[in-house]
Amino acid sequence: MKTEIINKAANPVLIFWMIMGLAGFFILPWYGVEDFFLFEWLTDGYPFDTDYAPAGFLLLQKEKIWLAPLIVPLFAPFLVFKKSKTEPLYGKVLILAGAIGFSWMMIQGFSIGIRGWNFEWAKLLFGDLEDRQYGMGYGALIVASSFLFIFTQGIAARGAINGDVFVVSSILGVVSIVTIFVFFPIAKMLTAAFITESGNYSVLVFASKFFDDRLWSLSCLWGGRCGVAWNSLFLAVLVGLITTILGLIFALVVTRSGFRYKKLLRTLTVLPIITPPFVIGLALILLFGLSGSVTTLISDIFGTQPTRWLYGMPGILIAQTLAFTPIAFLVLIGVVEGVSPSMEEAAQTLRASKWQVFKTVSLPLMRPGLANAFLLGFIESMADFGNPLVLGGNFDVLSTEIFFAIVGAQYDQGKAAVLAMVLLCFTLGAFYAQRFWLGNKSYTTVSGKGDSGVHPHMPKLLSIPVLILAIIWAAFTVVVYLMIFYGSVVELWGVNNTLTIKHYITAFSFRLEDTGIRWSGAAWDSFWTTLKIAGIAAPLTAIVGLITAYLLTRQNFVGKNAFEFGTMLSFAIPGTVIGVSYILAFNVPPIEITGTGVILVVSFIFRNMPVGVRAGIASMSQLDKSLDESSLTLGANSWQTFRRIILPLLRPAILAALVYSFVRAMTAISAVIFLVSAEYDMATSYIIGRVENNDYGLAIAYSTTLIFVMLSVVGLMRLIVGRTEIGRRTNQTPSNKSVSYTHLRAHETL
Repeated sequence: MKTEIINKAANPVLIFWMIMGLAGFFILPWYGVEDFFLFEWLTDGYPFDTDYAPAGFLLLQKEKIWLAPLIVPLFAPFLVFKKSKTEPLYGKVLILAGAIGFSWMMIQGFSIGIRGWNFEWAKLLFGDLEDRQYGMGYGALIVASSFLFIFTQGIAARGAINGDVFVVSSILGVVSIVTIFVFFPIAKMLTAAFITESGNYSVLVFASKFFDDRLWSLSCLWGGRCGVAWNSLFLAVLVGLITTILGLIFALVVTRSGFRYKKLLRTLTVLPIITPPFVIGLALILLFGLSGSVTTLISDIFGTQPTRWLYGMPGILIAQTLAFTPIAFLVLIGVVEGVSPSMEEAAQTLRASKWQVFKTVSLPLMRPGLANAFLLGFIESMADFGNPLVLGGNFDVLSTEIFFAIVGAQYDQGKAAVLAMVLLCFTLGAFYAQRFWLGNKSYTTVSGKGDSGVHPHMPKLLSIPVLILAIIWAAFTVVVYLMIFYGSVVELWGVNNTLTIKHYITAFSFRLEDTGIRWSGAAWDSFWTTLKIAGIAAPLTAIVGLITAYLLTRQNFVGKNAFEFGTMLSFAIPGTVIGVSYILAFNVPPIEITGTGVILVVSFIFRNMPVGVRAGIASMSQLDKSLDESSLTLGANSWQTFRRIILPLLRPAILAALVYSFVRAMTAISAVIFLVSAEYDMATSYIIGRVENNDYGLAIAYSTTLIFVMLSVVGLMRLIVGRTEIGRRTNQTPSNKSVSYTHLRAHETL
């Protein structure tokens, strides 16, 4: 009886994808329209105009005949959609239909381009093809998705991963999009490492660039300069360690102390992440540069000669620490809150001191969060482009070398590809070092049992230095942002300090007319575009990241390690390389999205997805699998368990993914430079254009506006997502005299 119910429940999902496939083929435009986010094509010749016609209409007009074979796999599932999932024919037909349909779309997509056949052998075999092919549109995208998920239905019916449709579909869905939007463009880019000037492939050319002395020199050990690879590695390790320590400090102050200004501290820790990187660099130059206010003050007091100490590794280290500590904090805050107070209380009951409890119980249970925070700080430092560009001086790192190899006078894509491979090797090493440090130990602290414990405050031995460091760093952050705001309201930063708001008026002026509001400011177009792109990308990034984290922590399947590495790959590659690789990969069919808003959304999703993955893994490592098992025992499937049990307990991770992906989409620089177009100009590219024209006031005013906008959006996200409620007492006062209770939501969903 139970098997029959499950079989009947699976059929509506299959029917849904069958209908979607037919709609994509016979109703929606098959090829890409001019603007993916607008639907002007509905009144512009649809469906008879070949530019907007569905595949079915194209075939009726004897156009694009290579689409005709797709009809067979589209209708094949109708042969078995009423059959039981346990029948062998059911799974076989769905697997064949999905595999043949999806494979044919890929084959014809890569074989036929904008000038006919892409391969000489196809031209010789079939003759010249006078017609061209455009990039995929709504119809092709939906049909491809239909074939993919029909295939996963068949695989699940054949018993893959215990026949769990949601898990199988999630795995193959994530693998497919990561392959298309991460591996494919990176592979396209890295092949340039072996290409000679004549267009051939040579291993010797690759070896000469890979073992270049400028890359691996250790001359700094005897007074010279080290290679860019060692510079990047040493800097990334330092940044990873410092940001992890500071992130833990802030998390402890917020969750384990009686500090009165916790909300203010939370805001200050998030501020650097919502700021364009080069703005922090400019503020540091104003403070500590050769003519900076702090440098001048110290020089006058002590009679010393000002130096350029900021330019080089010290300046980059300060800027990256300021910029990336919030990432560690966002990852660690959920982990620190997730440590079970009952375990800490049990240790105290056994007469352990507060310091012993923290050192032997609390801190070891935070290891997943610490490891993930370090990994993210390490990768962010490796991939950072803005701070080294502004503050690097003679201290060269891999990301800036890649940038100059691509956009400089040399224009050496091969060199850029080799540098990217070195960077990838370092990131892979950090990834496996993290896994080795965590080992196979269990860090579960949240189970299905009630937990009414109270988090103890930090021991005094720890709380005093932690609070001092937090206050010092918060004060430094306040000074930096006061300088940023000051720079936006003066005539000319550092030259003419007359107060003015003309920069804001120039950027964001508007006036009321009979037809409505006229946004006359110079920055409005890029501002609205940035909000739209970031608003679309953020939830998609969070969804993909958290589903991936669920698969990595809750499921075992073949190729799991390669799957995890693939999800981190895009984060390990500098945005510069991502931008160039996307142009190379997606400037021609079958995915022709260069110059559109889609390419910006896609680049942000897969560039920022790893943060959602790592935050989700860190939080889910603390959720007992008995929660899942209880839900499944009570008749829920994996999708219901994930939606109603896991997600409500992952609010810190959801918030981290949403906040980070949104603000990074608002402030990204390196990839955006290559992907923006006249129609889709992002805020950061506009700001950089102002900086290049020496219009610093307008650039800083725009950046300051973005900071306030993102603060408002982050606050709104926190209200919408809410906080995790794990059935624990919460202290109303530092003295623990007043106690209130929260409630565990998990039992309600069960």
